[in-house]
Amino acid sequence: MTLQGRVIRYQSGFYTVMTDERIVTCKIRGKLKENFRQTDLVAVGDLIEFTQLQDGTGVIECILPRKNELIRMISGIKSEYRQVLISNLDQILLVFAVTQPEPRLRMLDRFLVICEKQGIPPLIVANKVDLSGMDQAKSVFSIYSDIGYDVLYTSTASDIGIADLKERLQGKVTGLVGPSGVGKSSLINRIDPRLNLKVNEISNYNRKGKHTTVVREMFPLKEGGFVADLPGLKTLALWDIQPEELDGYFPEISPLVSKCLYGDCTHSPSEVGCAVHEAVKEGKISRERYESYLRIRFGEPE
Repeated sequence: MTLQGRVIRYQSGFYTVMTDERIVTCKIRGKLKENFRQTDLVAVGDLIEFTQLQDGTGVIECILPRKNELIRMISGIKSEYRQVLISNLDQILLVFAVTQPEPRLRMLDRFLVICEKQGIPPLIVANKVDLSGMDQAKSVFSIYSDIGYDVLYTSTASDIGIADLKERLQGKVTGLVGPSGVGKSSLINRIDPRLNLKVNEISNYNRKGKHTTVVREMFPLKEGGFVADLPGLKTLALWDIQPEELDGYFPEISPLVSKCLYGDCTHSPSEVGCAVHEAVKEGKISRERYESYLRIRFGEPE
């Protein structure tokens, strides 16, 4: 008998699949693996069809089409790998601490590019505002609200923004991503204490976050919907985004592209007649975002 379900957990080749009636541990049918060497065939969030065996386990027979996917590129010794972090999202929470660890805005910009590319609505969560104060938090993250992104300021210690965040998650499939140590697991625990996810402190050695989440997993919420706490990321390389299309994924840059003197303008400081560069000089585009665009465009490190 073939059943349908949603993949809610992946670890070491085993997939936990949730149906309306049961939870089943599945593996992939061998034939499906043959043509998938450079990407994840099955990802958390996937809707799949599987056959249940007599021992209660299942075999994944088919992966239904994804409406979107959060992906990154992993470079290996001989090839590049397209890692699918999660699929079929209604929204994504990009969680960054205001301090401890310091916010990695270059990584945030890369996440936003992926969201623009995939059509996934982002919500930027600036966490740990109790450690910095709201004024400092807004001085860092207001560059995103100024260009139309939704920014929510939160603190689990001071209960700031938690009720608002909980409401935004109800009935939706949500992914939480960001660097290690920014408080993703703590936020989920405040939203739904039943989950009781493991939380680690910041490393005293380098003030960076320790990796707490080691598997990709999605949790059903008490009030409805799912939330996925993904492993903390140290790097985020873009996949399938060409340098010449990058300006289309920066909402403050995109409207100015047609006003540049040359159609193939890269918007670098040396370009003649560049409307984007002029907008930066006039303060209409933040210099931080412009520099982030240049780093991504020309392949510079985060």
